[in-house]
Amino acid sequence: MTEAADEQAAWLEKIRRSGISVDREGRFIHEGAEVAHAGLKQALFRWLDRLPPPDGRYVLRLDERRFAFLENVADTPLVARAARIDPDGNVRLALSDGSEEPLDPATLTVDDAGVLRASVRGGRIEARLATSAAAVLGDYITEADGRPLLRLAGRSYALPPRSAG
Repeated sequence: MTEAADEQAAWLEKIRRSGISVDREGRFIHEGAEVAHAGLKQALFRWLDRLPPPDGRYVLRLDERRFAFLENVADTPLVARAARIDPDGNVRLALSDGSEEPLDPATLTVDDAGVLRASVRGGRIEARLATSAAAVLGDYITEADGRPLLRLAGRSYALPPRSAG
């Protein structure tokens, strides 16, 4: 890159700072206070996205070129506040953005503290399962060879350790 291109990239990086963070409970925080305006929260959740690897930072995206970086995401930007299992064994997650979507059990991971996380929004974003959502799956989690295993609708899903990042 040329010096001018480096300067432009640095300038663009600077103006893309949003000053907005997401706390562990999936709440947007700006200047130390929770974003309280319902319409603004809804818009922020709608714009929530993640840059592809290798960058992988969470952003608020209007379109491919217009986005701003979240300053910090304490855990995951979305929290699955509830889960329900239908008679066929399909799981639906109620997310902190007010949406509901099916759980892909193959995306579930577990950390050292036993906290479950899953990919949502087509695999672009990770959601932490709150205790209330994880409890719904609890009766379906067993152990095999010392590792957690989800047994649901006649299928088994290994719950791999959560990778850093």
